[in-house]
Amino acid sequence: MPLTTASRFKDPDQAFVMLVEARRGLSEREASDLDAKLVLILANHIGDMDVLREAIALAKQTAAAA
Repeated sequence: MPLTTASRFKDPDQAFVMLVEARRGLSEREASDLDAKLVLILANHIGDMDVLREAIALAKQTAAAA
C-alpha cells in the first residue's frame, strides 16, 4: 500500500482544528508526549512497515526544508 499524502478527510480544516485543540492548554512537554503517542497509535493502526518508512522519510525531508 503506497503512502497517501492527499487529504482523505471530508473536512480537512476540521481535522487540523482537532489536532490543534488536542494540544491547547498543554505544556510543551505534554504536547510533545501527546504528539509522540498519537504517532505511535496511528503507525500501529496503519501496520505497514513500507508505508511507515516512506512517511518517516517524507517527514524528515519536509522538516529539513522548513
